[in-house]
Amino acid sequence: MTRARGLRIYGATLTPFGGSFVDTPQRRATWSAVNNWIRTSGAFDGVFDFAAATAMPDDPFTLQPAYDSGDHLHPNDAGCQAMADAVNLHQLVW
Repeated sequence: MTRARGLRIYGATLTPFGGSFVDTPQRRATWSAVNNWIRTSGAFDGVFDFAAATAMPDDPFTLQPAYDSGDHLHPNDAGCQAMADAVNLHQLVW
């Protein structure tokens, strides 16, 4: 219905949470499956990869220290900027 009305649908990956109070092996598995689906399902007209934009280069489950608010779960201002920078504005113009 949304696309039938000419609207596009965008997805965004979930940010890393390694080392936070919610970090468990089962949640990591779910996070990986959800982010993989967001990236590869074809359900969206575009995908913004917030996980890739904020994760440690060698550990996709963990926020880069420069982007961590201190709880290992929520991005700080620099992390939010990294997420904003991951949005390709040209995808939003049609």
